[in-house]
Amino acid sequence: MLRLVSFALFLATWWIAALFVGGPKLPSPTAVLNVMLAEAASGALFLHLGATLARVILAFVLAMSLGSAIGYLMGRNRLADKLGDPWLILLLNLPALVVIVLAYIWAGLTEAAAIAAIAINKLPTAVVTLREGTRALDSALDEMATVFAIPRWRAFRHVVLPQLAPYIAAAARSGLSLVWKIVLVAELLGRPNGVGFEIGVAFQLFDTPRLLAYSLTFAAVVLVIETTLVQPFEARTTRWRPRAA
Repeated sequence: MLRLVSFALFLATWWIAALFVGGPKLPSPTAVLNVMLAEAASGALFLHLGATLARVILAFVLAMSLGSAIGYLMGRNRLADKLGDPWLILLLNLPALVVIVLAYIWAGLTEAAAIAAIAINKLPTAVVTLREGTRALDSALDEMATVFAIPRWRAFRHVVLPQLAPYIAAAARSGLSLVWKIVLVAELLGRPNGVGFEIGVAFQLFDTPRLLAYSLTFAAVVLVIETTLVQPFEARTTRWRPRAA
């Protein structure tokens, strides 16, 4: 209910601001909605939104898979941690724009370059989170698994993975929020489709209704995924924690 009230206040504020600012710079919600409906009727909205979501999924899965494996290795192996830490610090502080531009220069304006650049920007956050989670593992449980001669894979599945689940959820949530932003930059700079590409076209044409239509549609999809998938997954992985009174 409070979310609906917040949304209604947002629309009311937008409508009033549009009356004072004027159409060219800040179109009314009705004008933006008309553009959304027109783009949806032509199929362009779904085409570009689908292209963006496909890139998000591929880059997110790639970054989470590699980041989780590398983070676990660095958390378990001191040599791997010392060797990888300088590169981790570099990637954490390297601007996303630099990574995207270099990927396009080295690999060309290709789909693979875009996905790789997005994944590389998300990778270090997953590594850091999983490394800290691995360091926090209960050594007594490891000893128990050794004493009872539990096979390595079963020990990982039933002893290690449940302890890492909250860290995986945290890495997924923070990483996904980063991927949403980076994918638009990658599309703006070097892809012929996607929401970022359409935002770039709208900017060049000073077409504010079109820009807002694609931006708000993208934001709505992000909100739906966050509410229906990410938050329930995070709540499930942390349900064992005691709740504050």
